[in-house]
Amino acid sequence: MMLMIKPGDILQNKDLQRIFRCGLQGGMRRSHRTNSLILVSDHTRGIYKDRWEGNILYYTGMGLKGDQSISFSQNKTLAQSKANNVTIQLFEVFNAGAYIYQGRVKLDSTPIQETQLDINNNNRKVWIFPSKLIDQAGPAPILEKDFQKVRMARENNVKKLSEEELRKRIKSTGNKASRRQVIGNKYDSSEEIKELAKRKAKGKCVLCNNDAPFKDKFGKPFLEGHHIISLANGGPDTEENVVALCPNCHRKMHILDLKSDKELLRQLFK
Repeated sequence: MMLMIKPGDILQNKDLQRIFRCGLQGGMRRSHRTNSLILVSDHTRGIYKDRWEGNILYYTGMGLKGDQSISFSQNKTLAQSKANNVTIQLFEVFNAGAYIYQGRVKLDSTPIQETQLDINNNNRKVWIFPSKLIDQAGPAPILEKDFQKVRMARENNVKKLSEEELRKRIKSTGNKASRRQVIGNKYDSSEEIKELAKRKAKGKCVLCNNDAPFKDKFGKPFLEGHHIISLANGGPDTEENVVALCPNCHRKMHILDLKSDKELLRQLFK
């Protein structure tokens, strides 16, 4: 089957159905008409934990509750893909309804079992399929904001786990970090304005009023420049919009984004 799509292209669900003659639901969609198996690695669903190692995606099999079976439905199709000659096409989802085409994959090695949580937050055995990209050296890059959104969702999920469950997950997933190429816009803000904000602060964080936690290699109090109204939200790169914060308050502003903190900074620098 000649495809008119290339890695990095974004499709809608109806496009998958039209091109591959498959169903509209599920993470593993079998099409007998095109002899294809469509794999969807949906990162918006916390139930599965797929990960990249180079050009291999360790893809979690199907089954939401209880131990997964390798002889069940499309788990069996994927496990036997070297013998049944089915073409495996891989997509990733970081935003609901947007399917990023990553290309053809093949089963690189024997499926392995890991411990993950099911839909009821109970430990269960899942099957992991090492799926290797055939036509390119690695997955197509994704937007940095999508990457960060997925990371934040995962961080929130693991906060629910006990220390014992954390150690079980660490043991099951090994010691290799998943690496992705991301793309995004970076703002080249004025270093002069940031430096002026730090000097005006006189070594103290303007939010918590505490001394800078340490000195930099030049012996100066370490503070970080922060835009009260972010550049991404249309804030100006001006002296009035930039303050000096300690690293702790700076992270707090970006993570919690508290209205009370923002209002305090606005009042101080009106």
